[in-house]
Amino acid sequence: MLCLFQHFITSHVNYCTVSLKFLFCLSNQPKPLRINSYYMPGMIKSKYSEVIQMKKETITLEKITYKNYIKVLFGLNVNRKQKEFVASNMCSLAEAYVALSNGYTPYPFAICRNGKPVGFLMIGSGFPEEEKEEGDPDFIIDNYCIWRLMIDKKYQGRGYGRKAMELALEFIRTWPSGKKKYCWLSYEPENELAKKLYASFGFVEQPQYFAGKPGEEMPALLEL
Repeated sequence: MLCLFQHFITSHVNYCTVSLKFLFCLSNQPKPLRINSYYMPGMIKSKYSEVIQMKKETITLEKITYKNYIKVLFGLNVNRKQKEFVASNMCSLAEAYVALSNGYTPYPFAICRNGKPVGFLMIGSGFPEEEKEEGDPDFIIDNYCIWRLMIDKKYQGRGYGRKAMELALEFIRTWPSGKKKYCWLSYEPENELAKKLYASFGFVEQPQYFAGKPGEEMPALLEL
């Protein structure tokens, strides 16, 4: 049913292709890469520009650029057991391009440790109502979504995913696509680590929208 917009994306794109046009589009964003200026040119410095300090490490969300897209596409991988839970970053950027050209707003970020990519995160907003299928929950329309989150296998277990989620929710609460009531996400029900992480941020499972079909994901909702 949900599967992170798979029914929307697969009708428009081959998952094995990434259009460089999307990367050109992203590269035209302003130079500053801190979370407060990404997609919001000219915004004054605020608490949202503060980075997270962990044992002399700085974790930031930075836009996808010519300098980091190769690393994001080909240099970040989850372990073998996790591949069934998350799409590749190549597929994610392909989905972002298709979404962008079909009325949906993606916000893809590199999760960086001291400026170097260690993971990938993508936020979405404005899922087109005409793409909603029977049985889909109403909250997927005109709300924010944590579309994708992954940490490279070499950097897992260090708290980077949690810090990325904190920054993602801070970014969402700056209302880059306007103020909305909810943020939602979905995950494989077997993915216990994801379930615990998202629950710790207040996401509540919505089992009434989960039929248990093969490949279906459990939706969870957070009131902003």
